Amino acid sequence: MGGRARRRDRGRAREGAGVSSASPCVPANAATQTGLPPSRETIRGNVEAGGSLADFIWFRTGGPAEWLVRPADVEDLAGLLKTLNPSTPVLPVGVGSNLIVRDGGVPGVVVRLPKAMAKVSVEDGRVRAGAGAMGITVASAARDAGIAGLEFLRGIPGTVGGAVRMNAGAYGRDVSDILIEATVVTRDGAVEIWPAARFGYVYRHSDLPAGAVVVEAVFSGTPGEPAVIGAEMDRIAAEREASQPLRSRTGGSTFKNPKGHKAWALIDAAGCRGLTRGDAQVSEKHCNFLLNLGSASSAEIEALGEEVRTKVKAHSGVTLEWEIQRVGVAK
Repeated sequence: MGGRARRRDRGRAREGAGVSSASPCVPANAATQTGLPPSRETIRGNVEAGGSLADFIWFRTGGPAEWLVRPADVEDLAGLLKTLNPSTPVLPVGVGSNLIVRDGGVPGVVVRLPKAMAKVSVEDGRVRAGAGAMGITVASAARDAGIAGLEFLRGIPGTVGGAVRMNAGAYGRDVSDILIEATVVTRDGAVEIWPAARFGYVYRHSDLPAGAVVVEAVFSGTPGEPAVIGAEMDRIAAEREASQPLRSRTGGSTFKNPKGHKAWALIDAAGCRGLTRGDAQVSEKHCNFLLNLGSASSAEIEALGEEVRTKVKAHSGVTLEWEIQRVGVAK
């Protein structure tokens, strides 16, 4: 069982110092798991067998992708998905800021979009963003163009693709409040433009099917003064810095806020602040954040989260729902 820790939240060492990477081994039966593996014959981008995910996932834990693919562009991605065995799982991953990759790795194909698909532009008062763009980049472009209403994206540390998929939100606003449409490559390789209504948004969820990849989004706002917009972005940044363990190896908000409750308050009331399991810890700064204090495994982090859920249920009767996406197989 976990115990209370007296240690403070430690730095994340974003450059990878002291971080052990997952083994790049590929299962011997990889080809039979995915059908024909991705190759230069089907994709112009980069294909890596047993590509490490722990190198960039914020927790710095977890096993490798069976195949890690970085398509050259939208057409390249569409061609890959069209020719890939339909039974092959496909998982799009941005910067891994809200993700637990299990220690046994991720079967199938993990897709990471290249920098070429992270461009942001402003057209007729709307912001068009590649799915690889970070939230802060989109918010900054909107500020510079005098478009208000996108400031909250400054508080979302992930990419546009992930934000659109999960209806990410912060500081009272969600992606569903600003999305006009998004370009999606479906699992069978079709390139489609989805209006916001098609996503069927509810709190932290959309109807986008598994294996589909968001590649671009168009957002709307209202006219505003760049100085005022910038001041609001600065306020959001300062509030995050003061209240969240931003310089730690973490996965962001761990659990969704139940209706009528704040997840962190339920966790705190259940006595879980500072709770540990191995080198995984419930943050003492913000207890809806789990931390890797150095050498935690994904299994320890996930088990700690489940222990928190059990304690909260016993104390308040409320069942916490995971917000962090957990993917892959146990080791």
